[in-house]
Amino acid sequence: MVEWLISNQLVDYNDAVKFMEERIKLIHDGLENELVWLLEHPPLYTAGISATDAEIIEKLFPIYKTGRGGKYTYHGPGQRVVYLMLNLKKRNRCDIRLYVENLSNWIINVLKHFGIAGEYKRDRVGIWVSNNGREEKIAAFGIRLRKWVTYHGIAINVSPDLAHYRGIIPCGLQGYGVTSMKKLRVEISFSELDDILKQEFYEIF
Repeated sequence: MVEWLISNQLVDYNDAVKFMEERIKLIHDGLENELVWLLEHPPLYTAGISATDAEIIEKLFPIYKTGRGGKYTYHGPGQRVVYLMLNLKKRNRCDIRLYVENLSNWIINVLKHFGIAGEYKRDRVGIWVSNNGREEKIAAFGIRLRKWVTYHGIAINVSPDLAHYRGIIPCGLQGYGVTSMKKLRVEISFSELDDILKQEFYEIF
């Protein structure tokens, strides 16, 4: 059984990591259900395990070092963060590449509901859209596994302040932009998005 948790207040990043680390241990030990946690963070940057100082342009917000994969990314209000705590071993899917592909297909299907054509690029993790011939990222991925239980996850740009990305080279990729559902003229509430996330989750997972 997968439990769904929605936090309506901004969640401190360190508190979120502490919660996830405690929860995945309980999931591994069979003492808690798997969990999908939907939330927002206050403005901040996180550094994945392959992030370098050269990717910081201007320290506009606090920087948190984290054990997830990837480089620097931004989190903040208007962004739907989706943390997934799933037991891949229990699901007989101990394949990280397959997990990332499943995440990608899930988010692509969700965006399709709102008329947005998202794409998965094997050489650039995340979900991308074409905007006037320019490829821009609309959803970032950063995952970690412990004993085949996943944590961290996805950040979908619904209506964040995209200017906040200027302090970093997002995901270490120069020459590419970031976008949001709002920038693509899709105005939705988090509750609308959450409903579709849940609906499409069970088609993939």
